[in-house]
Amino acid sequence: MIDILHHGATTGVTGSCHELTLTPGMKKGADPVGSDPNFTASDSAGILIDCGLFQGQDEGRGASASDLSIDFPIEHIRALVLTHVHIDHVGRIPYLLAAGFDGPIVCSEPSAIMLPEILEDALKIGFTRDRQLIERVLGLIRSRLVPVPYGQWHSVFAENDCSLSIRLQKAGHILGSAYVECDARVGNSEERIVFSGDLGAPNAPLLPAPQSPERADRLVIESTYGDKDHEDRETRRYRLKSVLEHALEDGGTVLVPAFSIGRTQELLYEIESLIHEFGGDALASGMKMGSDPTGSDPSFTWESLEIIVDSPLAAEFTRIYRDLKPYWDAEATELVNQGRHPLSFEQLTVINSHEDHLNAVDYLARSHRPCVVLAGSGMCAGGRVVNYLKAMLGNKRNDVLFVGYQAAGTPGRDILTYGPRGGWVELDDERYDIRAGIHQVGGYSAHAGQRDLIRFVAGIPEAPSEIRVVHGDEDAKAAFQVRLQRVLPGSQVLIPA
Repeated sequence: MIDILHHGATTGVTGSCHELTLTPGMKKGADPVGSDPNFTASDSAGILIDCGLFQGQDEGRGASASDLSIDFPIEHIRALVLTHVHIDHVGRIPYLLAAGFDGPIVCSEPSAIMLPEILEDALKIGFTRDRQLIERVLGLIRSRLVPVPYGQWHSVFAENDCSLSIRLQKAGHILGSAYVECDARVGNSEERIVFSGDLGAPNAPLLPAPQSPERADRLVIESTYGDKDHEDRETRRYRLKSVLEHALEDGGTVLVPAFSIGRTQELLYEIESLIHEFGGDALASGMKMGSDPTGSDPSFTWESLEIIVDSPLAAEFTRIYRDLKPYWDAEATELVNQGRHPLSFEQLTVINSHEDHLNAVDYLARSHRPCVVLAGSGMCAGGRVVNYLKAMLGNKRNDVLFVGYQAAGTPGRDILTYGPRGGWVELDDERYDIRAGIHQVGGYSAHAGQRDLIRFVAGIPEAPSEIRVVHGDEDAKAAFQVRLQRVLPGSQVLIPA
């Protein structure tokens, strides 16, 4: 039997965790209890695809953001395979190790570089501040890492008349992201099963778009934006320009809650391109006198605009992105060849120390210096962005720009929902009125839109016999299921309970 189980969020988009298990001597779909007198549980062997953290209101079977324990058997799990290093896909790895998992952690080569960085931050925030314990855990994780090049088959196990090999293909979501092709064999039965992980949108900055698999007998696919499409890149780029110009007219701060990996680097890339194209143009002709920090010139050009990255983790991943230029797409590579530095330009300032962070919050809250601040975390559920929000949400000259998905139950979702109505948000158990302007440019999501997801599935030469729709809010999954059934009537489209 070749079986797929889901241990991640049963509703919502976090806590991603799937299982592919092979059991000899059983037919596909057979009841594992009492159906084969020769069957024992120890004969099974499987892998996990991701083991992520729950956020906001998302919950899985017996697990939630407040209970991260591993609540499913792992004795038969031979390896953990990672699609990418976002925390909702890797954040429960320390708990998996604590539960006794002792197998390899298979991932792409860029992900192997980035995983210890993201988990170090997660350990400090949610696990322990004991530096020696953190180093031991990270050392254990590094010793388990098995980096696999894109497009190369890797044998995971061959035992008890079962074998499983995996191949990683570029997913275009963040640097190092992959979808996972699994060649599974039990006796004479063989299947190609594909787990999409998170797929990126075509024409996104920096990374090549994902290509459809050459084969997928069964497909497990995300549906974060299964109910909507994104704006095309040129449209969203000029929307970003318009939002920044409008927001900075009165000398305020544009605060962008930033995800450390992916969104931050794409935004820097796009902002650099705007500065390059419109450098000498006035940023906002209606800016009040005194908005310029010199106080002498009411015009303020794009070249004068300061961009601040106030997130040590985001800054570190931006450095890693720069170091991994061989994984960039052709467009970004050409800019580098022209002498451009899309992730390291003159107007960019990085804040590292906590003291400098507090000074920046205080200065920008008091001054009328136009500035764009990218600060973590992306859903405003912690990190340095919270201090900026506390200081700036109550002033209408400031603006908050959301460029990524905001999960239900997070402060980011509340600000996005109630901010335009003049409502309030709770931060660290205190209410803060929202007077700042609230904007959303959804096209900068690192996730594929519905049309992109359909293109990925429809591009498989022979339609999968079964498609499982996961990793999405209920409405998004339901809408995507209906669309898939219309496009691929011969495929069984399921939403796992």
